[in-house]
Amino acid sequence: MTPKVARFLADHQPATPCLVFDVDRVEENFRALREALPLAHIYYAVKANPAAPILGRLVALGSSFDAASAEEIDMCLQAGAAPHRISYGNTIKKVSAIQRAHAAGVDLFAFDSDEELEKLAVHAPGSRVYCRILVENTGADWPLSRKFGTTLEHARILMLRAATLGLDPYGLSFHVGSQQTDTTSYEAAIGRVAMLFTDLKNAGLELRMCNLGGGFPTRYRDDVPGIDRFGMAIMGAMTKHFGNALPEMLVEPGRFLVADAGAISSEVVLVSRRGEDPVRWVYLDIGRFGGLAETEGESIKYRITTDHDGSEHGPVAIAGPTCDGADILYEKSNYRLPLALRSGERVALLSTGAYTTTYASQRFNGFAPLAEHYV
Repeated sequence: MTPKVARFLADHQPATPCLVFDVDRVEENFRALREALPLAHIYYAVKANPAAPILGRLVALGSSFDAASAEEIDMCLQAGAAPHRISYGNTIKKVSAIQRAHAAGVDLFAFDSDEELEKLAVHAPGSRVYCRILVENTGADWPLSRKFGTTLEHARILMLRAATLGLDPYGLSFHVGSQQTDTTSYEAAIGRVAMLFTDLKNAGLELRMCNLGGGFPTRYRDDVPGIDRFGMAIMGAMTKHFGNALPEMLVEPGRFLVADAGAISSEVVLVSRRGEDPVRWVYLDIGRFGGLAETEGESIKYRITTDHDGSEHGPVAIAGPTCDGADILYEKSNYRLPLALRSGERVALLSTGAYTTTYASQRFNGFAPLAEHYV
């Protein structure tokens, strides 16, 4: 929790549940990433948190943007981003969304299938396109490998076809999974991409861009490698496989830029025991349907703090407030909270600035969406 967030919570005691977000931290993280990867163009993954204060700060810093929908493109444009600084990075797009983006001046699109390529050729003629390849997501807490990407062999066919359809076959992309903690995942993926670059060059097609995706981690309960480690691993692999003929590099950070800028303040609704079971159940006024969707499978393990930290503690299961039996955050991840914790008190869930506000449901069980405060 940054000092600005802590001060806001202490001074204002806003109604819970709410996210309090320090926009200055986004700038600090952006500058750290730019220092670690000075040759890469930063395309902020808008889906991580599309709040206007964040987009506005990043526009001022010269960031580009990775959008997942026509609506996110509109948000970027409203924040002052130039269309040529926006990549429509979702490989699954309605025709109407492609048309809308193209009409707005966006000319960079992702794809990973024959049908999507055909849609782009018809509805975004002449655009730069890049094909997403399938790579391993080992080491990622939130894998993305099943739904997106295609094989190297199919990508080769698609890129050659893109040129015949009047599109600009600009480059290749991959994503090693969100909250990726293993730097070797990037090295292996870069090696796969480099092979296809060479193969296509031999076939007469000169690609110009490699999109390294996002995935850079933030610290939750456990330590993670610093962004400088990822920068060194990526540049080492790029130099190894491309030599002096480095392509243009894009990165699409989301979580890394915004997660640790925010903290969620939540009220304890109930602390209960079931018979002689030593594990207490702690129910918060926010759960999986209120914005903490990434606790599914206990994948993302947020650090939780209380006013009793440092006192005697014991094992807990942690759940949300709804009447849905799936609204359980943690049962198996060995969470422990102070024995003195009581209903009506507040807890803070740290590094919750990413993938919370937009995951929040619209009044499931009547609960209002997560409130947001940007400071």
